[in-house]
Amino acid sequence: MGFIVVPFISYFLCSKLLNRRYGRRVGIALACVIIGLVLYGMTIGFSQFHVKHMEFASKDLPEAFDGYRIVQFSDAHVATYDGFLEDVLPRAIDSIQAQKADMIVFTGDLQNLYPEELESKVSLLRKLHAPDGVYSILGNHDYSIYIDADEATKKKNDLKTQQLERKMNWTLLMNENRIIRRDSDSIVIAGMENWGVQKRMPRNGDVRKTMKGISPKSFTVMLQHDPNAWREKILPQCNAQLTLSGHTHGGQFSLFGWNPANFTYSECFGTYHEGDRAIYVSSGLGGLIPFRLGQPGEIVVITLRKK
Repeated sequence: MGFIVVPFISYFLCSKLLNRRYGRRVGIALACVIIGLVLYGMTIGFSQFHVKHMEFASKDLPEAFDGYRIVQFSDAHVATYDGFLEDVLPRAIDSIQAQKADMIVFTGDLQNLYPEELESKVSLLRKLHAPDGVYSILGNHDYSIYIDADEATKKKNDLKTQQLERKMNWTLLMNENRIIRRDSDSIVIAGMENWGVQKRMPRNGDVRKTMKGISPKSFTVMLQHDPNAWREKILPQCNAQLTLSGHTHGGQFSLFGWNPANFTYSECFGTYHEGDRAIYVSSGLGGLIPFRLGQPGEIVVITLRKK
């Protein structure tokens, strides 16, 4: 699309709408610029990522967790890191570890389509570790919804994906929670299965099951791949103070703060607040399509503060 359709349309419009003498020249120049930007986005743009630091303050956070650091990464789509991009994932793993966080979380979309894509990356992803562990959830691409196969094969693939994540020594949360303790204080890390509003999106997330056994007064970090679930399910059905999501990739393209995800998501990239509660939507690390322009991949370091 970027190489053929957009440059062609740009050239056609310029040659027809502008002065006949200059229209073709302007069209050719514009088409060349677009092709150059696409090439940049598929190479340098996609191979870059940055470490972003942010804080979240809450009156519900126990004193013992003031300054607690969580590293979030999302939407790795590890099969895309191939060929000349194969060094990106090892660099990202090193950057995550360099943050020396108390906890690492991954908010879904580890694979593109098949669990076999993960097999060669297990040893690399197993290098991730933190004092309180590595926690993950499933994204829409971690389910077999985009492949043409019978239900038995899809179920087998889904189970294999889950097994491989656990083989990495990650704690995969599937509508589950864990309690993290500091002396007599504690916080909760909860992980929902994917819940989306768009057609064909998995809707396996169950808030009440995820929060089973947890007091409404507990400070909870909720992991949910699709940010649409925040307003649809999480805000009305539980008291989780901070939700971490991904899925949108921040559109993988941004121009003056606008990105294509603005069309379909009310929370598409960054931090959004509803009273004392918030969601952070990561732009993710990679993508199914290797292209990023003005919206680099990111690793997010979240520091919790007592308000």
